[in-house]
Amino acid sequence: MESAISEGVRRVFHMRAPAVVRVEANDRHGKLCGTGFFADPSGTVFTLYSTVAYASGVAVVSGDERLPAEVLAADARSGLAILKVDRETPFIPPGRTSSLGLASPLVCIGYPMDLDATPAFGLVGGFDRKYFGKYFVTTHMRANIPVQAGFGGAPVMNFDGEVVAVLIAGFDRGSSCFALPIEAAEKIWKDTVRFGSARHGWVGVTVEEQADGEVRVAALGPETPAAKSGLREGDRLLSVGGTAVDEVEDVLDASFFLTDGDPVAIRVVRDGEEIEFSATPTIHPASESKDYHATGLPVDFELREK
Repeated sequence: MESAISEGVRRVFHMRAPAVVRVEANDRHGKLCGTGFFADPSGTVFTLYSTVAYASGVAVVSGDERLPAEVLAADARSGLAILKVDRETPFIPPGRTSSLGLASPLVCIGYPMDLDATPAFGLVGGFDRKYFGKYFVTTHMRANIPVQAGFGGAPVMNFDGEVVAVLIAGFDRGSSCFALPIEAAEKIWKDTVRFGSARHGWVGVTVEEQADGEVRVAALGPETPAAKSGLREGDRLLSVGGTAVDEVEDVLDASFFLTDGDPVAIRVVRDGEEIEFSATPTIHPASESKDYHATGLPVDFELREK
């Protein structure tokens, strides 16, 4: 069994290491280093927001080359940054985080500071919506992978060598990490291609869970997209877009995938009848606020404690 795991890790490492890069930048404190990876053959790089968001001289080191990189997007809400280099590149194809289960095997490749690309192996430890009482902006994968300084932004892959998540943060002294599902990263990428930046949508709903477990609309802001759509306080929420709402925290995942200007179907039960409304999300009125972007704060479909 041990030799089979080792062989699998080596296979993924040798197959995908050419598409993993060291990300370098400078800020007022000095040099910053992290990890990134090519997400397509035209030089698009996914990496960690905090490595490049407030930095200058951003570059990626691929093999023996140091390539200047343009920052296309730096999204504080997700923790993802997207870079671009002017080069045809190897790349890591996407898998599906949703296809994984507890204890699914994972391989990560990162650059521990100024050392060479390094593989790490672990298992899916869980899928979490909050940590130490604070909510993530969408469900994150908890990976029992040991990570070192410099691994932020690394690809987390399945044993087929497909990227299923982007490493966002280590915890418990680096013994494990949280990773942003690739589906969420792709949402940011698609927004960037369309609009030049992430375009998080907002409809203006507060929801609460009833004693019987039903999720209901608790409040609608005046003149919000949700109010204009025809939703009412007391409606029982069934789904938002493609996300079913079975418990109150499901709305965090639904909210993350809203895009400004793209209509979304919201299904509810009212007076025993299923009804579907269409709401067109807008940019949150407080989108320029620092607190709006803070990791751990739900910014739409707000949750009300029971």
